Amino acid sequence: MEPIAVHPYYKVEREVTPIEQKSIEYERMLYLYEDKLVTHRREFPAEQIFDISYREIRHGEALLYLHTSRGVFSYTIKEDPSEFIKAFKELEKRILAREAEKYD
Repeated sequence: MEPIAVHPYYKVEREVTPIEQKSIEYERMLYLYEDKLVTHRREFPAEQIFDISYREIRHGEALLYLHTSRGVFSYTIKEDPSEFIKAFKELEKRILAREAEKYD
């Protein structure tokens, strides 16, 4: 199954040795499918996602918030997530329409 939308996020891990401390940045991807959203370590069924929002924290960096029934998860991003969020909102409308059809 092809994703509806894809957006990069970044994970920073600190590595400490007796000689130095360095930060390693990993680029990872958020994959939005018709039935779920997948990150590097988690998978969220689409029905459990309430909203996706973001907030700029410093120039060129923002936090994308994934509001779910399991809580709020944040992901550091560097690119504008507007298209990703728009894709989620369109998916949300389709999910609500399918739910409404069940009761018709």
